[in-house]
Amino acid sequence: MQKHLSRRLITEESLSNNSKLFAPFVGRNSDVLLYVSRGYMLIRAEKENDRDAVYAVNASAFETLSEANLVDTLREQAHPVVSLVAEDNGEVVGHILFSPVFLPGYPDLKAMGLAPMAVTPEHQREGIGSALVRAGLERCKQQGFTAVVVLGHSDYYPRFGFSPSSQFGIDSEYEVPDEAFMAMELEPGALNGKTGTVEYHAASSNL
Repeated sequence: MQKHLSRRLITEESLSNNSKLFAPFVGRNSDVLLYVSRGYMLIRAEKENDRDAVYAVNASAFETLSEANLVDTLREQAHPVVSLVAEDNGEVVGHILFSPVFLPGYPDLKAMGLAPMAVTPEHQREGIGSALVRAGLERCKQQGFTAVVVLGHSDYYPRFGFSPSSQFGIDSEYEVPDEAFMAMELEPGALNGKTGTVEYHAASSNL
């Protein structure tokens, strides 16, 4: 299937005009999702033998090794995590991680934090990051999570449905601009009436 799909090209404009084209192709292994960006890109669950490649992707995308080291720590200490890679012709060129976050006073809230997301410099601005975000949000929803938060660029993440978390009465534990800390509901109403400060895994404080 991959060989056949790789010969076809779909632009981001065509995706916006036909959302059905962005639906995942699910193979016999239910852990594998195939999404499209500028061309066909394999977005799949991280495997154990991807770890070195994932580390290299994060190391190349950020100024320090903090994010790469964070991924290794969260993978071992935070459960469950959603860790997906973007694969281009057998090479891992992108990675995204979601790990559990907590809102004190609401133990039944199943929420994830998106961080980090990385694409190798030579493959940036090709739509790979967007494909990773969309695939990751879908995977979180499939696993029963009802909300996601992210600390990131306010001109990027709203396209996926994020809005300032302050609109929900939710704050970041870090001192960041209001518009930079965002949240979205994967289940309508999941954040209704829930207020407070989101807590990340302790390893995140090392960034």
